[in-house]
Amino acid sequence: MPTQVVKIYGRDERADFRYSQSECIGCEIKPVTGNPDPKHISTSFVERQNPTMCMSMRRFTRLTNAFSKKIENHMAAIALHFMYYNFARVHESLRVSPAMAAGITDKLWDVEDIVALLEPKSAVEGLTNLAVDSN
Repeated sequence: MPTQVVKIYGRDERADFRYSQSECIGCEIKPVTGNPDPKHISTSFVERQNPTMCMSMRRFTRLTNAFSKKIENHMAAIALHFMYYNFARVHESLRVSPAMAAGITDKLWDVEDIVALLEPKSAVEGLTNLAVDSN
């Protein structure tokens, strides 16, 4: 269930350093939909996902020319990343893909399976846009 965790930071008078973070003095938990189990509400999943995205897709790191000029291409790159990450990549700790571990699929997908999900017209347009965007 989607839940928002809002961390509350205090004002730290000792924080002389430019990039130092103030002390977290509490947090508010706001369910967005449904009735989530409080023991599963955490920021750890998104905190792990951020560096994974940055390390897997160079468009999320600073000082690179691997950025999308169009929002559509950016969204397509993110969708491809997460499709591959969740369906086609065996995770070391799980020994299967996350989709297999969750019972969503019973097979390890390959890139051809992911490409087969695209509509023929949008697949050609997407590949053309990605080729133009990377130049």
